[in-house]
Amino acid sequence: MTLSLRLRAGFGFGHVLNDLCSALWFTYLLVYFHHVLLFDNTYAGLVLLIGQIADGLATPFVGRESDRQDDTAFCSKYGKRKVWHFAGCLCVLLGFPFIFLGCIHCEGSEEWAQVMYYAPFVIIFQFGWASTQINHLSLIPDLARSEDERTDLNSIRYAFTVMSNITVYLITWIVLGIGSTGTETTIGPEDAYKFRYIVGAVLVIGAVFVILFHVLVKENVYSSTYGPIEQSTSQCQTENAIDRPIHCRMAWNDWFAEPQFYLIAMLYMCTRLFCNITQSYVPIYLQDSLHLHEQSLAYIPLVMYLSGFITSMVMNCANKKIGRKATFLIGCVLALASCVGVLLGKGDLYKTYLLYGVAVLMGAGGSTMLVTSLSLTADLIGPNSETGAFVYGAMSFTDKLSNGITVMVIQSITPCTSCCPDCNWYFRNVLGYGCGLFALLAIVAILLLLPAKIGHRRKAQGREASDNNSHNVCNESHLETVVVNACTAAAKGQVPVGVCAGPSESATTDKEDKQELVLGDDYVSISQQPEVAEEDPKDTVRYRHEAAPTDVI
Repeated sequence: MTLSLRLRAGFGFGHVLNDLCSALWFTYLLVYFHHVLLFDNTYAGLVLLIGQIADGLATPFVGRESDRQDDTAFCSKYGKRKVWHFAGCLCVLLGFPFIFLGCIHCEGSEEWAQVMYYAPFVIIFQFGWASTQINHLSLIPDLARSEDERTDLNSIRYAFTVMSNITVYLITWIVLGIGSTGTETTIGPEDAYKFRYIVGAVLVIGAVFVILFHVLVKENVYSSTYGPIEQSTSQCQTENAIDRPIHCRMAWNDWFAEPQFYLIAMLYMCTRLFCNITQSYVPIYLQDSLHLHEQSLAYIPLVMYLSGFITSMVMNCANKKIGRKATFLIGCVLALASCVGVLLGKGDLYKTYLLYGVAVLMGAGGSTMLVTSLSLTADLIGPNSETGAFVYGAMSFTDKLSNGITVMVIQSITPCTSCCPDCNWYFRNVLGYGCGLFALLAIVAILLLLPAKIGHRRKAQGREASDNNSHNVCNESHLETVVVNACTAAAKGQVPVGVCAGPSESATTDKEDKQELVLGDDYVSISQQPEVAEEDPKDTVRYRHEAAPTDVI
């Protein structure tokens, strides 16, 4: 079933608030705390580290709780992903503005005391950001039923991310030009009010898109609670049947036994490190290393994201033609080229013209890596949407924690650029060598994944081998669509899909009955065919291939 235009557009709207705030957080937080509030580099990095740790701890918690079945009336009707998404958006709207309002009634306090003031608002914002991000990503496997549809949704998501960043940079460009005489070369304390205007505009725009998302997108409650509804001729679906690997239901802790889980986590972490570190330190590089005008903080990142936006538009075609792994490698090569350009770039010619080419390469490389890494993560989850939020949460945990630690290390060893002329190139080296290293590590991860089919489960391999020996369940050769009498299933303690038409007797389980009905993970099997009376067709129900959360009833 093709995704409707309304659903595609509505899905894209769902992460706009997060993207707008993220652009401000990563691009301007360090600039604001260091150049406007005049914080020491270490304390400025500490504020970002607190946020990244809070986000990193919140993501696996939110992921697991979001995957948990919730039978409350509101969640069952509205959708548990959307409930968590809405709660996250409220936290973002409540916590984020105070980060850029300054320390109210405590401007003259010690820097460590001001960090304590900002910490609660940073934590609230990051918890909300994590809740919004994880549940928005978790909707992808719920809404999309094929690799192409998942790629489309990821491309749409990233296109809105780029447009959100472009919006922030355009607003910043306009606002920083207010009252500018053209002689200022750096941001200073006198620009504090400009950041308040920028944050206010961003939150209003984001709130509008949150409302549009919740109006336009209807979560498939049935699918997100119990898994995909479609039934094939085999309960353990195979690659040949629906172009997917063998599907066996995954508990959250089953992922730790999957090698692909760790490789894709490494790939995703390196991708995020490249994107976030470039986003955070390009403005400081422009100010402290190249000494460009303050408005360059807006138009150079704008060039990066325009190139990223154009690239995201062709990602779907590239993925179909040459595959995800080759596409990701191309992104890594572009990213490495931009790092080399930063290291070699000097002089007026570079500042005037060549810098824009480097920005284009950096934006295109980061965009390609990010879109493809998200698609690879969605492929890893495949039909296992029952624990999809946990996987995204685990990926995000590695991303946030590594980003926070990396920024803290960079800030802690930052030299005094005002008293050491040669130290002006410190941030050039951060972008050139540091981000180049992240791109190289991402290449290593994707090369290790080349022989593997993304989404193939070690658990499925073990179960298939066991079933061949014991004639157990999850065997394609003999598993057909299981049709059993509804009342017989209810008498043995199983709740079928539908309503039993017979008399309402209390469900009991006869442990001694050899004709027991076993409901295991993602399949239904009968160890011995029960002898039942002649069935009434209206009492017969068809079980879907993903069972209710209980393993054995």
